[in-house]
Amino acid sequence: MFGHLAAAFEQVIASFQHNIHFAFLLLIILWGAQTINWISHYRLCVLGIYPRSVRGLTGIIFAPFLHRDFNHLFFNSIPLFILANLVLLHGRLNFYHTSLVIILVGGFLVWLCGKRAIHIGASGLIMGYFGYLIADAYYEFSVTTIILAALALYYFGGLALSLVPDSSRRDVSFSGHLFGFLAGVLAAYFFR
Repeated sequence: MFGHLAAAFEQVIASFQHNIHFAFLLLIILWGAQTINWISHYRLCVLGIYPRSVRGLTGIIFAPFLHRDFNHLFFNSIPLFILANLVLLHGRLNFYHTSLVIILVGGFLVWLCGKRAIHIGASGLIMGYFGYLIADAYYEFSVTTIILAALALYYFGGLALSLVPDSSRRDVSFSGHLFGFLAGVLAAYFFR
């Protein structure tokens, strides 16, 4: 039993070290997009998801790359970096497929059911990775998936609170968090 646990931990650490440059590249893309958005005086934010409008459909693709300000991006960067690394343990192809499902399905559900406002930020993607890791431990029950889910819950268990609407935080897209999470669970089901 302890041999399996030690091997699983070694696999997680080796994958993290192997994929760290790729995860940093994701952050560089996000910070580059934020810099361009800042230079343009945040005019790119109109490319976010605007529910139930034709022009809001393009936001399904662009919303995860746009942020309200550098503070917003900073607080998304840390969980995105770590959770993306944990999802990358299943391989890059699986990571691409999972990310695509989270962005498209989660984004479409925000477009379909979200409140009438522009929804931007990588929070839906973060919540999708969080949901994927937890659901994957259920669908693919193994020492490795349990470790990944435990790490996600231990370090980012507070993210579950963002699945509940909070009327005091009107600037936070509850629907983006919820639908991103559900899309991650769906991705874990499809790619098991």
